[in-house]
Amino acid sequence: MRKIAIIGGTGVYSPESLSGFKSKVIQTPYGPALCNIGEMAGNMVVFITRHGVGHSTPPHKINYRANIWALKSIGVEEIFATTAVGSINPAMKAGHFVVCDQVLDFTKSRINTFYDTPERGVAHVDFTEPYCPTLRARVIDCLKDSGITFHKTGTYVCTEGPRFESAAEVKMFAKLGGDVLGMTNIPESLLAREAETCYTNCSIVTNMAAGISKTPLSHSEVVEEMDRSIKNMEKLISAFIAYNGHISCSCNCHNCMDEFGSFKL
Repeated sequence: MRKIAIIGGTGVYSPESLSGFKSKVIQTPYGPALCNIGEMAGNMVVFITRHGVGHSTPPHKINYRANIWALKSIGVEEIFATTAVGSINPAMKAGHFVVCDQVLDFTKSRINTFYDTPERGVAHVDFTEPYCPTLRARVIDCLKDSGITFHKTGTYVCTEGPRFESAAEVKMFAKLGGDVLGMTNIPESLLAREAETCYTNCSIVTNMAAGISKTPLSHSEVVEEMDRSIKNMEKLISAFIAYNGHISCSCNCHNCMDEFGSFKL
């Protein structure tokens, strides 16, 4: 039995395939985390709505540490996270899926580690590959025959939010090699790595970024595009959960903190 978590971003609040799950509030040292727990395709599945009920929590206020700690405490070994993103790359258009393989961190005020107290000590986790190569390979395999237009790689630029980026910032990000823009993959992916949990992201492009888009950016535009793409994402989530193919790609996510005595709850 695989133990999988789905973290739903903007627009992915309650996939139909996850109906019938039981809600449970898990207490953590960082506060409570609301998890919806059930079983699909013989696997344990946990669903978290990243922005809370009714999209009530902005990206810079999400309790990322509570969410990742809660998932680790109930035995989750794989995290599949969805995000809505703006595109810097002209080849990545609205409705396209991007299986990101790299990240640029432009957040400013977020606590991005579990190792910030004398009790836990100091640790420096390797982040060469921000997203688990094994899970990325599974997602790509699921997408190959889905009919969904997707990109096997992409660099996710994470900004602080909640504002959208300026046109000058977008130009800078493009020069640095960014492909898509979002506000949530840091510190979420980094905390998952510290917690020795495999983590992958699949982003849905909802709009072109500032200075590229012909119109001013709006949250309603993001939500409208997500509404058009949600069926494809639900299809991908179901395929990922049911996946039983063989992937030759391997990772070291589950022992990446061995140098520091491994991650302990």
